[in-house]
Amino acid sequence: MKRRSDTVIVTGSAGLIGRELTARLREIGYLVIEADLSLGHDLTNQSFVREWFRENKADHLVNLFAINDAVTTGRKSSTFLDLDLESFRRCMDVNVVSLFAVCQEYIRNQVSGSIVNFSSIYGAVSPRRDMYPNGEKSIGYSVSKAAVVQLTRHLAVHAAPQFRVNCVLPGGIYADQPIDFVENYSSNCPLGRMMNSNEITGIVEFLISEKATYCTGGIYAVDGGWTAW
Repeated sequence: MKRRSDTVIVTGSAGLIGRELTARLREIGYLVIEADLSLGHDLTNQSFVREWFRENKADHLVNLFAINDAVTTGRKSSTFLDLDLESFRRCMDVNVVSLFAVCQEYIRNQVSGSIVNFSSIYGAVSPRRDMYPNGEKSIGYSVSKAAVVQLTRHLAVHAAPQFRVNCVLPGGIYADQPIDFVENYSSNCPLGRMMNSNEITGIVEFLISEKATYCTGGIYAVDGGWTAW
């Protein structure tokens, strides 16, 4: 059981997973502090991050903010040979450097706590070519999400025992994608379908609960078996 006073900071709270998770955590009694660019929170600004975490304390931190070329407007079809370095740097800056700054300031301003970072199946395996026939998934996204896994492991070791740090690797979540993409993805997934957004909240509920007090440094795939091939 959680303590009645438990507070959770959710970064990227206005995104697909963020909305679902924020609603669920509040439903089961957590106090949720939202942080999102749409709310005026620029987590790529180190000065802002330092000040914000001095003012906002919580028992748990869940990091969902990221650049994802699958949902970013203006995505251009290309291969890794065509990708400009500025796009690659931008992905690394938001998904890795800024994430590190957020974790750093959370730990700096807390006595103890737990962190759940979100990576992706593409932090563990390469995107399939046949899933993106009109232009491959950005290598910047995949490399950055792999870095999130290692960032999690490093923090889990070096911030212990006061802090627990774990990582979730979600598979594809259904969000009204084109039918051909959904069918292609589903045919390549052992469970035969994409994930519904409410199916990702349970792992977070577990990792921030007192049932997970001996869990740290873990990498948890919630992907319908995608990475088990």
